[in-house]
Amino acid sequence: MAEADPAISLTVPVGRYFNRELSWLAFNQRVLEEAMNRAHPLLERLRFLSISGANLDEFFSVRVAGLKGQQLQNVDTASVDGLTAGQQLTAIATASARLMEAQQKVWGVLHGELGQVGIEVVGPSSPLDPESEVWLRTHFRDQIFPILTPQALDPAHPFPFIPNEGLSIVFDLQRLSDKQPIRELVMIPARLSRFVRIPGEPARYMSLEAVVRRFSGDLFPGYKVRESGVFRIIRDSDIEIEEEAEDLVRHFRSAIKRRRRGRVIRLEIEERIPAPVEEMLQDMLQGHEAIVAEVEGFIGIGDLSGIVDENRPDLKFEPYVPRFPERIREYGGDCFAAIRAKDIVVHHPYEAFDVVVSFLKQAAIDPDVVAIKQTLYRAGKQSAIIRALIDAAEAGKSVTAVVELKARFDEEQNILWADALERAGVQVVYGFIDWKTHAKISMVIRREGEQFRSYCHFGTGNYHPITARIYTDLSFFTADPAYSRDAAALFNYITGYVEPERLEKLVMSPRDLRDRLCQLIDAEIDHARAGRPGTIWAKMNSLVDPAIIEKLYAASNAGVQIDLIVRGICCLRPGVVGMSDNIRVKSVVGRFLEHSRIAVFGNGEALPNIGAKVYISSADWMPRNFDRRVEFLAPVETPTVHEQILDQVMVANLIDTEQSWALDSDGIYARLEPGEKPFNLHRYFMTNPSLSGRGAAIDNEAVPTLRLRGRV
Repeated sequence: MAEADPAISLTVPVGRYFNRELSWLAFNQRVLEEAMNRAHPLLERLRFLSISGANLDEFFSVRVAGLKGQQLQNVDTASVDGLTAGQQLTAIATASARLMEAQQKVWGVLHGELGQVGIEVVGPSSPLDPESEVWLRTHFRDQIFPILTPQALDPAHPFPFIPNEGLSIVFDLQRLSDKQPIRELVMIPARLSRFVRIPGEPARYMSLEAVVRRFSGDLFPGYKVRESGVFRIIRDSDIEIEEEAEDLVRHFRSAIKRRRRGRVIRLEIEERIPAPVEEMLQDMLQGHEAIVAEVEGFIGIGDLSGIVDENRPDLKFEPYVPRFPERIREYGGDCFAAIRAKDIVVHHPYEAFDVVVSFLKQAAIDPDVVAIKQTLYRAGKQSAIIRALIDAAEAGKSVTAVVELKARFDEEQNILWADALERAGVQVVYGFIDWKTHAKISMVIRREGEQFRSYCHFGTGNYHPITARIYTDLSFFTADPAYSRDAAALFNYITGYVEPERLEKLVMSPRDLRDRLCQLIDAEIDHARAGRPGTIWAKMNSLVDPAIIEKLYAASNAGVQIDLIVRGICCLRPGVVGMSDNIRVKSVVGRFLEHSRIAVFGNGEALPNIGAKVYISSADWMPRNFDRRVEFLAPVETPTVHEQILDQVMVANLIDTEQSWALDSDGIYARLEPGEKPFNLHRYFMTNPSLSGRGAAIDNEAVPTLRLRGRV
C-alpha cells in the first residue's frame, strides 16, 4: 500500500514524553493513510481524506489557537516534553505543511481513480457538452449569482469580515472601457454546497469556486479577468469561560458570536496567487502572525465529503444493520425487566443505539416511572433522547437534564436543546462553571410495589444517535442499588454542589479518579514485586497526563506487563530501555472510530483472567479529564459483562492486525503486517454475537473464543 507521507517526528532527541500536538498530527496522518488503503472502497477512502482535512481545521482553530495565544501573551511555560509555545508552533508549521502536501498527493491519486469509475471532478475550464454547459450556466445565474456579492478592494471600501473556514476568491480585473485595474473579492457563501453536481452520467462535480471562475464574465460584465486566486482562513474558535459568569447561558450566547470573529490562525492560499495579493490579504486580515499555507491543489480538503454522498453503493462499505440485544427481546422489549434480571452491556455500533433510546422512551410512557435524570454532553441535531425527555416531562414526571454548555462546537445546539427542555417543564441544570460535565449517565427511578428501584445507564460515549453509528462505545445498564446510590450522589453533586462523602462503586473526577488509577497501578506493581504476574490493559482515545505516565513507567520498571490501545494522542514513550521496556502501545484506525474507554488490571494473574479488575469510563487519561471534568470510572463485575469486555472487546483490539499501528520508542507509528492469520476486529464484531446481550440464545450457540497470540 502506498504511503501518504514520511512519518511525523513526535519528539526531541531525548525526553520522557512525546509532544502532544505532534502526536495528534501523527494520528491525523494515520487517518490520511486509510485514504490510501485499498482494502477500503474508493468513496470510503475519499471519506478518510475529507476527515483528515476537517480534523486539521479543528486542530488549528483550537489547539494552535491556544498556543498562539500563549505566544502573544509571552507565556513561556514549557510543555511536559520541554517545548515552549513558540517552539511547538514552529514544529507544527513544519509538520502540518507536510501533512497538507500529503493530502494533496492523496487527492491527486483519488481524483484519478474516481474518474476511472465514472465520478469526475472537473475544473473551471473543462470542456462540457452543450447541454451540460447550458444547464450549468442556468444553474449559476439562478442559484448562485443572486447570492454572490462582489466587493471592491480599494481605500474607499473596508476589507469585509470573513468568517471561520470562509472560502473566497480575489479577482484582479481590468475595465475594458479605460483599461483601469480593479481588485474584487467574492466570498463563497457557507450555506451553499461546496460542489455542484452536473446532471447525467458519468457523475460530474464542479466546485463552487470553479463555477464562479467559469462564469466570471457574467459576474463582472465589462471587465477582463487578469488573475484570480482562492484563499481560506481558519480562526481561533475556542471559547474562554469567565470565572464569575453570572448567567452561563447569556455568556455562551455572546461567546459564540465572539468566536466567529476570532483571530486568524491559518491562511490557506492558492500557490499561484500573486504576491501582492498575498501581502494584501495578510495585511487586511491582520494575519501576519498566522501560519500561511500555500496550497497546490484543492483548498478545504474537508469539503470533499460532499462527493462521498454520490449514490454509488458499490464504492462504499456494505451497509451494516446493528443487532438489537436478544435478551431484551426475550422480555418482550421491556428494558427494565431485562436489566432487573441481570446487568447488560451494549456494544455500539454493532448493537443498536436504539436500546438507549428505548430505555428512555419506555421510561417516558411508563406510569410507574416517577423521575429521570440525564446528562447531555453532545446529543446531535436530531435527538430522540431529547424527545423522550420532553415527553416524560409533559407526562408529569420529574425530569432533570444536566446540559453541558461547554461541549466544544456544540454549545449553540445545546443552548437550543436547553430552551426546548425548559419549555416542556424539564429542570435544566448547567453544572459547574469551571468544569465540564463529561460523564454519560442516565438514571430512571421507578415505583415497584411499595418501593422505588433505580435503573442506570453508564456510557463511554455521547447520547448522540449519529455518532453512535460509527463510534465504538459501551453502554452499561444496571439496576444494582449500589450503582444507583452512587449515580444519585453524582447528580446531586452536579446540580447542588453536594460532594459525596463516599461512593460504593463509582470513582469520579475531579475528586479522585487519578488517585484511584494510581492505586490500581500500584497494586500491579506490588504483585510484580511479590513474584506474581503484574498486568495492565487499557484502551482510550488519548494518553497525556504526566502523573499517570510516570506511574506507568514505574510499573514497567517493576516488571508489570502493560498493553495500551491509544487511538489518538499518546505522550508516553514505549519501549525505552530502563524506562518503559514493558510497555507496548498500539493505535487502531479503521471503518469505525474506536472511542470506548476501558481499564483492566490483572489482579495477580496474567490477563485475561476471571478475577481481573475491569472498568469502563467516560474519561481519557488527560489532565483535563482528571482535573477539569466531571467523569466516572465504573467497575464491571457481572460475569458475562466482565467476560464480554475483557475476553472479547479488549482481546480483539489487542490481536487486530489489519487496522493497527504500533508506536515505537522514537515516536514512529508502523502499520502492523496482517500475517498468516489476519484479524480485523471490526469485521469480527460485525459478524459475531456479543455475550451479555444473547440471553438464553447463548446456551445454544457457541460464541467464538479469542486467544492472545503467543500469550494464552
